[in-house]
Amino acid sequence: MNIFIPEFLPHGTVDAVPSKSDLHRALICASLCDTPTFIHAGQLCEDTGATVRCLRALGGRVECGEKGLTVCGKLTGGGNLDCGESGSTLRFLLPVAAVLGKRTEFTGSGKLPLRPMRVLLEALREKGLKADSDFLPISIDSRAEAGEYRIPGNISSQFVSGLMMALPVSGKESVIRLTTKPESELYIEMTRYTLGKFGIHWEKFTDKESKATGYRYTGGDYVSPGEYITEGDWSGAAFFAVMGALKGSVTVNGLNNAGIQPDRNIINIIKSCGARVTLNGNGFSVCHDKLGPFRADVSGFPDLFPVLAVLACGAEGDSLLYNAARLRIKESDRIETTAELIRSLGGSVSVGNDWLEIHGKGYLDGGIADGAGDHRIVMSAAVASVISKKGVLIKGSEAVGKSYGDFFEAIRNCGAVPSGKDE
Repeated sequence: MNIFIPEFLPHGTVDAVPSKSDLHRALICASLCDTPTFIHAGQLCEDTGATVRCLRALGGRVECGEKGLTVCGKLTGGGNLDCGESGSTLRFLLPVAAVLGKRTEFTGSGKLPLRPMRVLLEALREKGLKADSDFLPISIDSRAEAGEYRIPGNISSQFVSGLMMALPVSGKESVIRLTTKPESELYIEMTRYTLGKFGIHWEKFTDKESKATGYRYTGGDYVSPGEYITEGDWSGAAFFAVMGALKGSVTVNGLNNAGIQPDRNIINIIKSCGARVTLNGNGFSVCHDKLGPFRADVSGFPDLFPVLAVLACGAEGDSLLYNAARLRIKESDRIETTAELIRSLGGSVSVGNDWLEIHGKGYLDGGIADGAGDHRIVMSAAVASVISKKGVLIKGSEAVGKSYGDFFEAIRNCGAVPSGKDE
């Protein structure tokens, strides 16, 4: 579907959608408990829907209602798991299926079969797992045992999180040692936090000799808290924060301002380039002011990369986003598709292996933007319409369903007037 959004002045209030990062973790933890858990959450997106589908395939029971989900069946293992395009689903559930020890088939679609799994599979193979491939489709058999796992920390924090959720199932001592410095470390901390809510405890440590980071399972069994409230999503809120910074003013409610979601960093960045930000009890308001260029190391919050590039277009001067190499293996090559988005709307960028420099002029001309089958590129294109003189025609707008199905309705509440038709 193509959607056209004319240039507009953002004004209004939106409620944050549930954090898919938080919901993935809560669903899996609840599915490893003996007693039911009610998870307060709104509508599922495609990625969290994939996790629900795969948990059911593993023998779990997940019932969806208007106000949330009831998870009331412990995983037994085995089955055919279609992960869709959800990297979180695959990387979290592969270790879980491995410790359950039954034959399991993993499939996926889009770019997911191209995303790296080898280092995780090698670590599991060393503990007894049999796997027939390093890329989807993957069939696993036999059981991966508890023990000491060594794994790089600079490829995906999700490998560490998946092992953290899986290894306590055995009830035996386990250690995860990172052989490189971890990136997106706050996502690992999110996992530790959620596991603690379900009775599982991992201790972070630093090896005295190598100085490497590690995590030690210090005990606990999966115990349902009865209810779990999913946090609002800072990743989705970031698009509205940038809208308000570029022009007008936007308020987002339903967020934990004291939480540890990495994408909370959007607030610090938009402050640094001149926007006015007010934090309230459960969210924020952002008002436009004259914007200046900025530099951002995105290794800890890579999902912000495309919309930060749009923010940089609204500033006059050169801004730099760096340490972004992992973005080349997302739903699209996000360094290249972000660069192409800006060029297609009349902006100017320079591209490196792991960086993007944006030569901002305070506005964009507008034009046609290819969504590249990537939800974050589509949403960033919509944000770009705020400063695009001719508006933006977004091709493939349906990709937003991966993480934020109601996104276009939400920006309508902020003054946008999207219109479109099926091709």
